[in-house]
Amino acid sequence: MELQQMRYVVEVAATLSFTRAAERCFVTQSALSHQIAALERELGQRLFVRSSRDVRLTEVGEALLPHARSALDSAERARDAVAADPEMLAGTVRIGIIPTVAAVGVPALLSAFRAAHPAVRVELEMGNSDALAAKVRRGDLDVALLGLRVGSVPQGVGYREIASEHHRVVVPAAHRLATSEKLRLKDLAGETFVDFPAGTSGRAQTDVAFSDAGVHRDVAFEVDTAGIMLGLVAGGLAIALLTPGVIPEGLAGVCAIDVVDGPRRTEYVAWDRESPRRVARALLAVFEREAAAHSASDD
Repeated sequence: MELQQMRYVVEVAATLSFTRAAERCFVTQSALSHQIAALERELGQRLFVRSSRDVRLTEVGEALLPHARSALDSAERARDAVAADPEMLAGTVRIGIIPTVAAVGVPALLSAFRAAHPAVRVELEMGNSDALAAKVRRGDLDVALLGLRVGSVPQGVGYREIASEHHRVVVPAAHRLATSEKLRLKDLAGETFVDFPAGTSGRAQTDVAFSDAGVHRDVAFEVDTAGIMLGLVAGGLAIALLTPGVIPEGLAGVCAIDVVDGPRRTEYVAWDRESPRRVARALLAVFEREAAAHSASDD
């Protein structure tokens, strides 16, 4: 049983795809499949059920997965502990972000971190806040940038609030409300909406606001990214509630309007509160500098 095999197990479990796992591990699919098969022969048990349509963990695979993650985490910590130069970091830092992060420029953050720690491999994953927070708790991610409705905070992780902003309603440029200066949620009754998928933290922000206002709304489109939302709005198919940071200034075909009683989102940076790895602490230090610079540029 080898450490590289553990990494392959973790990546296949995360992606449910041998092809994507191989891409993330920078190996060929045949090499990854060969190592998984070798591990299965050693254990005398199948770890994955493969079909032409999907890949899923067996019961044995489910049992092995947390131990595989623990082995990889221990290896990373060991690498940190014996580094010849305490200032020279190596290994991998794993970052999760929501699609609508606005409190810091992610490309600038990663560039600054890479410049400070060139030997560290950076892995980036996008997802919704609940899923990313769960991965931080499990140790699958080192740091995550989250967005939650006001009054809700990340659970089971270390965190710091970094920004808070009101949503704005985005409507087609030719919409009947496009010339309004301010609106209330009740003014949006009867409209067709595009929003994040039901059950996600991004969706909860608007669902709770409309429920509190006693306004029913029709969410006909559920998508994962703000870019697709804005495209549907520009096409005249729906309206949306989004935070200002993800609405490009001067975007053609849409108008953004303040909503007096609309939802408000708080962004957080989250990390392992028990024993953050050195690469995580280093990333958080760079993050603090970049967040301050981003905030200053907005003033």
